[in-house]
Amino acid sequence: MKKIDKEVADRYFRERTRNIIIYFIIWFIVSFGVVMFAEPLSNFTINGFPFHYFMGAQGAVLTFIILLFVNAKVSDNIDKKYGIDESKNEQISSGKVLDH
Repeated sequence: MKKIDKEVADRYFRERTRNIIIYFIIWFIVSFGVVMFAEPLSNFTINGFPFHYFMGAQGAVLTFIILLFVNAKVSDNIDKKYGIDESKNEQISSGKVLDH
């Protein structure tokens, strides 16, 4: 198995951790921010419903699904940037690696 330098591993996990923190901030704003500011947000309407109701009923769920796809795409790009190859990991876990 290929060894990764500590400096490269630290940069990799720092970048992944930064992205996770950004996702949590977005999650917090969508989940709790809309509820905290429900009264001022009720002036806006989407499909005839107040904005805070729409975000609670459908908008939050859609935002979380979008966050899942964004996280998957960004994580794949970060893995490629730091040389982490998924197909190589699958080979190693199946025991079919020829170059030990």
